[in-house]
Amino acid sequence: MKNKGVTSRALIIALLLIPLNSYWIAMMELIHNSGRSTNISLFFNSIFTLLFLLILNICFRCLSSKLALSHQELLVIYMMVNISSGIVGHDMMQILVPSLGHAFQFATAENEWKVLFWNEIPSWLTINNEQVLKEYYQGGSTFYTTSHLLGWISPILWWSLFISVLLFVTLCLNVVLRKQWADTERLSYPIIQLPLEMTTPKADLFRKKLFWIGFSIAALIDLLNGLSAVFPSFPYLPIKVHRYRIVNEPWSGMGSFPLSFYPFVIGMGFFIPLDLSFSCWFFFLFWKILMVVNSAFGTGGLSRFPFIKEQASGGYIALCLIAVWLSRKHLGNVWSKVITSSAAIQAHHQLDDADEPMRYRTAVLGVIIGIVLIVLFCFQGGMSVGVALTFFGLYFVIVTAVTRMRAELGTPVHDLHFSGPDEILVRFIGSRRLRTGNLTMFSLFWFINRAYRSHPMPHQLEGLKMAERTQIESRKLVWAMILAAVVGSIAGFWALLTASYQHGMREHAFGREPWERLSKWLVISSETDYPAALFTSIGFVLTILLSMMRLRFLWWPLHPAAFAITTTWGMHLVWSCLFISWLAKLIILRYGGLKTHTTVIPFFLGLIMGEFVVGGFWTIISVISGMETYRFWVIRRLIDLYLVC
Repeated sequence: MKNKGVTSRALIIALLLIPLNSYWIAMMELIHNSGRSTNISLFFNSIFTLLFLLILNICFRCLSSKLALSHQELLVIYMMVNISSGIVGHDMMQILVPSLGHAFQFATAENEWKVLFWNEIPSWLTINNEQVLKEYYQGGSTFYTTSHLLGWISPILWWSLFISVLLFVTLCLNVVLRKQWADTERLSYPIIQLPLEMTTPKADLFRKKLFWIGFSIAALIDLLNGLSAVFPSFPYLPIKVHRYRIVNEPWSGMGSFPLSFYPFVIGMGFFIPLDLSFSCWFFFLFWKILMVVNSAFGTGGLSRFPFIKEQASGGYIALCLIAVWLSRKHLGNVWSKVITSSAAIQAHHQLDDADEPMRYRTAVLGVIIGIVLIVLFCFQGGMSVGVALTFFGLYFVIVTAVTRMRAELGTPVHDLHFSGPDEILVRFIGSRRLRTGNLTMFSLFWFINRAYRSHPMPHQLEGLKMAERTQIESRKLVWAMILAAVVGSIAGFWALLTASYQHGMREHAFGREPWERLSKWLVISSETDYPAALFTSIGFVLTILLSMMRLRFLWWPLHPAAFAITTTWGMHLVWSCLFISWLAKLIILRYGGLKTHTTVIPFFLGLIMGEFVVGGFWTIISVISGMETYRFWVIRRLIDLYLVC
């Protein structure tokens, strides 16, 4: 029997927490730069909030057992906070909001933005009121004035509607794919292990000594370093990141070579399959070797060799298509379910969707209607229908690949920088063939394509998996997720605008990136970038080949997902942590077996929790006090060591 979870009080608590959580993220990530929660697969602000609710729940239980929240209710709140966190996160609204007025505020005679593209920017999606923007960037004001509210109301409503529809489409896609990935392929969903263990009714995790040992190690490191940030005379433990640089040729071609020790990454890495964690550090070294080879021998006209971001985008597209190919039988059954009558389906014993979060027919119809609305939105903004369909076709391919990767592998980071559908289309078609209206809308969609670290789609799928594990009624949960998307969008605008009018938005924030890129596209009109297109195709083909080898030979050690994700900024920082967790897991399984592996799991969960709790505490201190505090991710104190060969 499905237990309660999506209750009125759970929804009310979540809706109260979403604005507070959005404000916390806005302040710590964009204003004070004291933490980067949404750069990580597992948002530490959500774990911190969940722990706070667990402590509060103990107090409620002491007063009356009826007041205490069930573990299903706690997880529903956690899921809703997660989705809203992704919306206000580092790779979504923190890019969108600063970009909406930047092209008008910082247009000059030198950059010629007014002549190049002002007329192409949709007025209903942006803001060009000089006084409203002046106080937004300068700060020392308040969002709660009539002129500010009226100036922002149109972009707030339209973009909130767009984000809500976009996430509704991803939710429908998750519903279509959920059964195949969860029940047929039995993907492991490593990211959900900690919140599930935290909310078990018996609280077994908190009774285990190994958990508290791991917690204490991570917490002590961040406590000491946090005190050192506030009181410089206090000793600092320089164990997080060292960047090594070799100044002699050809080794200087590899750039920096970081070694890091992030306890939470080591903890999360323990839950990654061995073949992936091995492949992560192997391919990191592989890319570095290619860079050294390029430096040593040169590549003629291919000065950008090895075209890392281009190969990465090809790899992500391949990962999605591989997932679709493996799901082809299930998707065929879903389509039969959609187009065939219920009576005929029951007679042929076809796919049953009675217990699914949505009927498959509803989910497929939701995808179609959602895409139609998105294309209509794009068309009204000045984008051609064909380009819009291609753009969002590539977009949904990439985010589906990210979601699949998270469900199967649980990578701590998955940032695909500057390799989204906008870059792919310009790479293959050339900016000259894409008219200014299309390129301008590409710039407004920079907030969903700059990188994919905080995207809510993986959190939606993980929420559905947690609902299955804990007997939460998934159909009600779908409505809770839709509500979280709508409220989270509006709360994200509120939090970012409130913080910006108070503290001022930095000119060098993300807002300048899309408009400088648009100016470059228009001034230096480009044709097809054949080398970049070629290496995008090479990345696609190599990922397919790696997948075929992995499916054909059980002994094949290289995972195709690592080929794509090791090209990123985040993996650049954590590869050595994944090497540590890979080595630890390998030794434990080889000499201790599965029993020992199961026994030590609480220790690695403790590493994650300890860093998240103390690290989250320092960000709260920063938000409340306004002073600079310790940032455990990404660490401020980067130590560069130069080696001479």
